[in-house]
Amino acid sequence: VQLQAFGGGLVQAGGSLRLSCAASGSIFSSNMGWYRQAPGKQRELVAVIAPGGSPNYADSVKGRFTISRDNAKNTVYLQMNSLKLEDTAVYLCYGRFDRGVWGQGTLVTVSS
Repeated sequence: VQLQAFGGGLVQAGGSLRLSCAASGSIFSSNMGWYRQAPGKQRELVAVIAPGGSPNYADSVKGRFTISRDNAKNTVYLQMNSLKLEDTAVYLCYGRFDRGVWGQGTLVTVSS
């Protein structure tokens, strides 16, 4: 399975973006997630979603970001609202299939 993330871009603080992660195969039974890596920082978990749809979020994004999945489309989404400057990062999607699979990143830049 391969993952392709898209939807990043430049947005003003307080704005919104929606990221998508499309899988080349079925995500039905897989835990899926979004991570991010800011310049000079370690990669960090943003949100994960279980096959049944239960989400978990990093404290820094709770109440602002929403992860969801559409198993019929083999796609995972990350709705990001009330974006802050510190949300600027490359966002990567991840899927736990028979092995862990990383998608390429999509850059999110939040400006003041």
